[in-house]
Amino acid sequence: MPDYSGKTAVITGAGHGIGRAIATRLAEDGAVIGIIEIDAEQGEETKELLRKAGHRAEVVAADITDAAAVERAVAGFESTLGPIDLLVNNAAFTDAGDIDGIALDDWHKEIDVNLNGTYHCLRAVLPRMKARHSGAVVNISSVNGVRYFGNPAYSAAKAGIINLTQSVASEYGRHGVRCNAVLPGSVRTQNASWEIRVRKDPDVFTKLARWYPMGRVAEPEDIAKAVSFLGSDDAGYITGVALPVDGGLLAGMNVMIDEFILESKD
Repeated sequence: MPDYSGKTAVITGAGHGIGRAIATRLAEDGAVIGIIEIDAEQGEETKELLRKAGHRAEVVAADITDAAAVERAVAGFESTLGPIDLLVNNAAFTDAGDIDGIALDDWHKEIDVNLNGTYHCLRAVLPRMKARHSGAVVNISSVNGVRYFGNPAYSAAKAGIINLTQSVASEYGRHGVRCNAVLPGSVRTQNASWEIRVRKDPDVFTKLARWYPMGRVAEPEDIAKAVSFLGSDDAGYITGVALPVDGGLLAGMNVMIDEFILESKD
């Protein structure tokens, strides 16, 4: 298990789902936790859960599309929790649509939250890490960043995060800073997008599972474990990586193999 004793980790969007699982895992690994969350109530819930478990945690309610607000949050954490050793850019937003149907404002919102918000956090944290010649960043991208699975604005933003990850890794490696990305597939969370899908079809996760070679969709803890590894000293010579944590989805299309290729041999 990675050891984060004496280290501070800041996670965006940690009020629920994947972000809360990441915060919990890093706290269990010994980190002090800073949470940046647009939903103040959810952020407080995560903070209290961590504190009740005996961990140190603080939360700042901030919108990552506001660069000044992000800078204030980061400066606050550095003064109260200490230097930031790990930044996890997890906060995200999506609203299903297609290229023909998505409204212009919706397109800009998805790019602004997912890509620009990630950049704002990097811009606030990287100079501090560079000055200390130490630090790690894990960006949460998506399998949508390398293949099209719907949601074009979200997919474009997540592809941008992969390239941004490589840019940071290339430019900041000489300054002792690593940057990697995790690419989840479908994750069983209770966010608004999944709740809408589940209401329409209670069996949606069962149907999705058949596309995954491992036979299930991910749990938030699956993503958290990968983040914990990539942000730790155990991954000290790994940077610029876009790691799929997708149960094999990008490795091959089992449904196509089973229903077309293998059946054609019968």
